[in-house]
Amino acid sequence: MNLFFVCFKIFFARILDVTIGTIRANVQLHEKYKLVAILAFFETLIWFMIAREALTVDVTSIFIPFSYSLGYATGTLIGSFLSKKVIPGVVSIQAIVDENNERLLHELKVKGYLVSIIELKNHFDGNPRIMLYLEVNKKTLPRVEKIIRRYDANAFIAVSDTKQVVNGVVK
Repeated sequence: MNLFFVCFKIFFARILDVTIGTIRANVQLHEKYKLVAILAFFETLIWFMIAREALTVDVTSIFIPFSYSLGYATGTLIGSFLSKKVIPGVVSIQAIVDENNERLLHELKVKGYLVSIIELKNHFDGNPRIMLYLEVNKKTLPRVEKIIRRYDANAFIAVSDTKQVVNGVVK
């Protein structure tokens, strides 16, 4: 068999199975177990077929493990990108900003974001602060961060995935 064809096949099969595996891992976090099982089946089937071929091919060349590894790395990159873009989700934003930020609060309200506010005191300099708490769709996260940074460039912003929202509104 042609070395180039074997390397090409191994490379693209690894991209496919690792992309599926990365997406499967992210879907599992959202507890979509039937989809996880289907993705796991295809991920393992592709992996088994290509691993078997990579280990039993008559050609002994450094290009075979190189193609295998490069396919894995590329699949991880593509799977991460696709997961971020395709899998819907909700994130929590906690932003600590200066207390006198009425314009920021007004803009968030006008844009339709529901914000909970907690009053804080900075023990380092004694200045009062507030913590904004929002639940937003992942796709709107960059917009919210941009709004917060526009009014407080030094805001401390922490973002985390939200597993479930009950009795709330998510924009």
